[in-house]
Amino acid sequence: MVLRELGLGCLKKYPLTALVLFLSLASFPAAGLVKLSRPYRARILSLIRRDKSPAILGLGCPFFPPDNIWNRRALDLPVDVHSQAYIDSMGPGDKLHADFGGGGGYRYVVSDGSEPAAEMAIDAAGESDRGPYRLPDNAPIEEGSEGHVLVLDSGRCLMYELFGAAHTGPHQWSAGSAAIFDLRSNRLRPAGWTAADAAGMSVLVGLARYDEVEAGHIGHALRFTTRRTRRTYVWPARHFASSSSDPNLPPMGQRFRLRAGVDISRFSPQTRVILTALKEYGMILADNGGNWYISGSHDSRWAAAVSRELATLHGIDLEAVDQSGLMLDPDSGQARQ
Repeated sequence: MVLRELGLGCLKKYPLTALVLFLSLASFPAAGLVKLSRPYRARILSLIRRDKSPAILGLGCPFFPPDNIWNRRALDLPVDVHSQAYIDSMGPGDKLHADFGGGGGYRYVVSDGSEPAAEMAIDAAGESDRGPYRLPDNAPIEEGSEGHVLVLDSGRCLMYELFGAAHTGPHQWSAGSAAIFDLRSNRLRPAGWTAADAAGMSVLVGLARYDEVEAGHIGHALRFTTRRTRRTYVWPARHFASSSSDPNLPPMGQRFRLRAGVDISRFSPQTRVILTALKEYGMILADNGGNWYISGSHDSRWAAAVSRELATLHGIDLEAVDQSGLMLDPDSGQARQ
């Protein structure tokens, strides 16, 4: 399988990694090798592939207008009155988790938009944009049940984001839900509509991307998940994914930031860029998942120290903030400056 996917030339290029890989495989029971699952297949290949996420900086497309709430600093926002209750329900002692790296994170593709419009079969068509969706046939599909597909159309400055996606034929796709985001617009999705994210917001705009960190600055809020949420949402989210009315649980769209007193000077450069963003811009709750899982790009260039260092911080190092006073229009992402 490894030879078929990567070729002999790639293995020769990384002989030590290949040796470690094959020695590890040799220790597996023979039956286990036959039943090697797709998730393990992806993890094994990620050990020797040198995957790089596409650079977005310099393409000429804004990630929403400068006055969008995702691009609004959170330093001056008041602490939410429910902050401590939220933190307690989300795991104050749970570690921050880097949901990105060489073996994890979101894959996305940048296209010039020259592909023909795809034929789409969408389950939740009533809460999905009609299109057109210009999706490359080789757009990566996330492993597992989520099946996300993220495509940036740099020619039109549009983002196509699919959930539960499958490529069914040339220029043919199916999805559980699908959304199109105009990067030049503050317009939100209709109230109550989901997207590839449960909260009805863009996935790609909230990722910690390698190209930004390498440039030394993240100028927007990040996306994150927690296990339990409330059956409601707050601006700029448009959708909830819970049956609980417990007021101690956070709603979708709730914003958090790293406390001002947390010393980040001891961390490595890549981690400091991320932690600086968490202080200045914070992170927005976008979906149900692991507690304090910060979303980012799949990229083999992430330093291993980032994951280790983020894990030294915990939920208690964060606080919920109230950004409701920044809203100008409930159907717009434009924020008061």
